[in-house]
Amino acid sequence: MIARRNKEPIRRDLACFPSVVLLGPRQVGKTTLAREVASEVPGALYLDLEDPTVVDRLSDARSYLDLHRDRLVVLDEVQRMPDLFRVLRGQIDERRRKGRESGHFLILGSASGALLRQSAESLAGRVAYHELPGLDALEVGRDPSRSWLRGGFPDSITAATDDISIRWRANFIRTYLERDLPQAGLRAPAETLRRFWTMLSHWQGAPFNATTLAGSLGVSVRSVNRYADTLVDLMLVRRIQPYHVNVGKRLIKSPKHYVRDSGIVHALLNIRSLDDLLGHPVAGASWEGYAVENLIGAAPQGTDAFFYRTRAGAEIDLLLMLPGQELWAIKVKRSSAPRVPRGFRTAAADVRAARSFIVYPGEETYPLGDGITAVTLPALMRQLVEAR
Repeated sequence: MIARRNKEPIRRDLACFPSVVLLGPRQVGKTTLAREVASEVPGALYLDLEDPTVVDRLSDARSYLDLHRDRLVVLDEVQRMPDLFRVLRGQIDERRRKGRESGHFLILGSASGALLRQSAESLAGRVAYHELPGLDALEVGRDPSRSWLRGGFPDSITAATDDISIRWRANFIRTYLERDLPQAGLRAPAETLRRFWTMLSHWQGAPFNATTLAGSLGVSVRSVNRYADTLVDLMLVRRIQPYHVNVGKRLIKSPKHYVRDSGIVHALLNIRSLDDLLGHPVAGASWEGYAVENLIGAAPQGTDAFFYRTRAGAEIDLLLMLPGQELWAIKVKRSSAPRVPRGFRTAAADVRAARSFIVYPGEETYPLGDGITAVTLPALMRQLVEAR
C-alpha cells in the first residue's frame, strides 16, 4: 500500500472537528485512506451509501445513527443522500451536548461543488475539508515519467503493464461518460462529452474559449460552459483563474483549464506508451499540466493558485499565493537545459514574486540569475510540503 500524505492531516482534524469531509474523484483512493484512518479508531463504523442495504438502514437515519452515537462513522459517497447533512448537524449537536467535541463523522464524496454547498449550509462551523488528489510524484517515489504517463489513480499507476493501465483508464472514462456525468445532471450525448473532454486534453492549459469549443462541437456556448463546470465540480478538470494586479498592462482574463490527471489526458488521446508520449505534439502541454497538478497538491492548505499572462507575452504558468500572501512564480519547461524566457522575468517582476522557479525534468537545482532557480519537480514539491 502506498502511503498517502493526507493521512496525518485528516487524523489531526478528526481530533479537533466533529466532522471531516474528504473530497476526490472516484477511484482516487478515498475509501482506502478512510478505512486506514478508521482502522486506528476502535469501533469505527463504515457505511457505503451506494450499497442498497445501507441505504435501507438509513431510511430513518436519525434513529440508526443514535444507535452508534459513540462511534466514528465513515459515510462513503455521501452525495447519494444529500438530505443526510441535516441529520448529521443534529447528531453532532446532540453529541456535543453529551460532551463529545470531535471525531464524529468522516464524510467521503465524489462531487466537490454540490457537496461543499450542502455541507457548508448544514455543517457550518462543524466541519473541516480535505481534497484527495491522485498519487503524486513524491508518493509514488518512482521514475516520474511513469506517473506522468499513467497519471495518479492508484489502479492505473500500479498496473502490471502499460496496456493494463490504459485499459483501466479507458473503462474509467467510459463509466464517467455513461453513469457519473448523467447522474451529475449533465444530459448530453456521451460522444459529445467525450469529444469535449478530449478537446480540453489537446488544449491543456490554454485560455478557455467557449465560443471556439462550441463551434467545434456544434452546441451552444451555454452548453460548453455547463460541460466545463460539471467536470470541474467532479474534480476531473482544474480551472485556474488569472491573477489580476494593477500593473497598467493588458492582461489575459480568460481562465485556463487542465484535465487534472495526466493519465486520463493520455487515454483520451490514445497515447499508450512513453515513446508515444514523447513524440506527441501534446507532450509539452501534458508535462505542464502534470507539474501544475503535482505542485498544487503539494502546497500548504489555504494556498491559492493563479496564472499570469499579458497580451505582450509576459507569462507565469503557475502563481502560488501561500498562506501569508507570499507569491511563488513558476514556469514549467520540458527541457533538460532550461533557459529563462524574458516574459517570465518580466512577469515575476510585475507581480513582485517572493520566489521564482523554472521547473524542468532534470536532476539538480541551480541558480539561473535574477533570483530565479532551476529546480526539479520533486524538489520543488518537497519545498512546498515543508512550507505547510
